[in-house]
Amino acid sequence: MPRFFGKKKPRHPKKVRGASADRGILVFEHTGDVIRAEMILKKSGRSIRVMGPPPEILTGCDLVIEFPLIEELEILRTLQAEDILPLKAVPVNGPLLKPVDIFYTKDYGQFLMVRAANMKITVNKNTLTVVNISGGGCPDVPYLATEMVGKHLDTAPSPRSIGHTLCGYALQLAYEEIIRKCSQ
Repeated sequence: MPRFFGKKKPRHPKKVRGASADRGILVFEHTGDVIRAEMILKKSGRSIRVMGPPPEILTGCDLVIEFPLIEELEILRTLQAEDILPLKAVPVNGPLLKPVDIFYTKDYGQFLMVRAANMKITVNKNTLTVVNISGGGCPDVPYLATEMVGKHLDTAPSPRSIGHTLCGYALQLAYEEIIRKCSQ
């Protein structure tokens, strides 16, 4: 029999490439809720990651929490006990719902830069000295830069300990990532 409409369709659909059936994302209305939920879940020993939301999920917040889907019920109970609930929990069941990594790393030879969301930290790879802090538009960014630039990663203050804005939070994520990359 001739085929007029292209190839014959398989009986069993193939697994969608890039899909991660064992992961889900928690969507929140405000970034502060993500920050608080991250602290609560990490403190309770949960394996989570803060990520950028997939383009198909638009809310007022530009961060989501990726979590093991099998732990959804326990995670929601943990958050409910702390009076914080996501707008929704969504299984990552296709490539379009995959969260976006908020980290970008650029190696400039002697220097390594990590960007998390809108904040960047750059270190000298040989001395592990912070050489630049940039990005964001929050009022504490100049203060964060003043306190961190020129210091070794081991002695620079944690951005979370001295910053109080979304920029400070994003810089904390970049700071943790650059420490991880420099210790490999």
